[in-house]
Amino acid sequence: MRRREFLRTAGIGMAALSLPGARARSATWALVPMDDAQTDHLKAYGLTFRALERGERAEWLLNYRGGAFLLPGGLATTRDAALSGVALEPIGDGAVTDIRAEIQQANMDAIPLEKAPRVAVYAPPNASPWDDAVTMALVYAGIRFEKVWDAEMLGRGLAGHDWLHLHHEDFTGQYSKFYLNYAGAPWLVDMVQRNQAMAKQLGFPSVPAAKRAVARRIREFVDGGGFVFAMCTATETLDLALASGATDIAASYADGTPMDPDAGSRMDWAQSLAFQGARLEQSPTVPAFSDIDGHQVNRIDRRQPLGAFRLFNFSAKIDPVPTMLVQSHRDVIPDFYGLTTSFTRRTIKPGVTLLADEPGAAWAKYLHGELGRGTWTFYGGHDPEDPQHQIGDAPTDLSLHPHSPGYRLILNNVLFPAAKKRELKT
Repeated sequence: MRRREFLRTAGIGMAALSLPGARARSATWALVPMDDAQTDHLKAYGLTFRALERGERAEWLLNYRGGAFLLPGGLATTRDAALSGVALEPIGDGAVTDIRAEIQQANMDAIPLEKAPRVAVYAPPNASPWDDAVTMALVYAGIRFEKVWDAEMLGRGLAGHDWLHLHHEDFTGQYSKFYLNYAGAPWLVDMVQRNQAMAKQLGFPSVPAAKRAVARRIREFVDGGGFVFAMCTATETLDLALASGATDIAASYADGTPMDPDAGSRMDWAQSLAFQGARLEQSPTVPAFSDIDGHQVNRIDRRQPLGAFRLFNFSAKIDPVPTMLVQSHRDVIPDFYGLTTSFTRRTIKPGVTLLADEPGAAWAKYLHGELGRGTWTFYGGHDPEDPQHQIGDAPTDLSLHPHSPGYRLILNNVLFPAAKKRELKT
């Protein structure tokens, strides 16, 4: 799904569903609009995903009606849409021909979707589904996934999976520094005990050492052709763990590992995915990891107010990958906090693609990049429909937010690996 693999020939996607064999099987099509005509934007992704699981063919019409999907017409899709509350528009071959003509003349493209990706979510066994926006989105949309944690990651790895999500896991092994405000809380005590027990079971001397090993396995997954999507704390701490090598950057309060005051000077940013040159927060009394988070949400004296971020406009035919990742019926989206809310521009590596930012601000919100044969995407914040999310808040009811543009960005990433690869002309 890398950019250079999409540039083989113009129009390959637009022809995919109009082949004689496809027309013979079905004389009509199901257009899934993703503009304001859609009754449930989030469940529309699940509808398309399940069509792929059934072995059906699909197309993603980039920049056409909010990023519409084109599916073969049939009873299974019609019934699924009716049960899911997703709007469909049955259309014939003539209408499809007109759509293709419009796409050829505009900043649009039609990308074939071939196969539903196999989805994994990195989370401890006792993780609550409502504490992770991506898990909630997958459940609401009806997209199947498997939970994996440290034992799976360092055992069989991600064999059998194409796509991995990371949310608020702290890969530096500092438990998100929650102990500063939640010391003694039963859920934190349980978190510490589970992580210590797992590190010991896997043969590591400390939780930070175990998490670094997991971070390296995630990097290997991307390098080998996997797709990683991360939000909130996982974005920042994954890169900090990767860059730290064998250096402990965690100020321990539970493992007995002393803080390394020189850790920052020994960071190897060549190993990180998105960031470089960040300044570590070494004080155990400051609930922040580094200066990567532009909003510094965990520092009351430095916290920046929320604004709104803007999705960038890409050339669908030249840059189909970022174009897929920003498909939405809204270009400006209200911002939302997370332990890592945004990404300071100064710390972003050259070559990383910025997908969204807050105009005039010193930070970006949404990033994408490549490593080896795979890709990664980082999205700041915790829950797009809970801007001030606090521990213990009631879970977000997505049935109240079926048109959420912030959640649409999450689901763009889930369907992205299904896109047909195009080889570069030589």
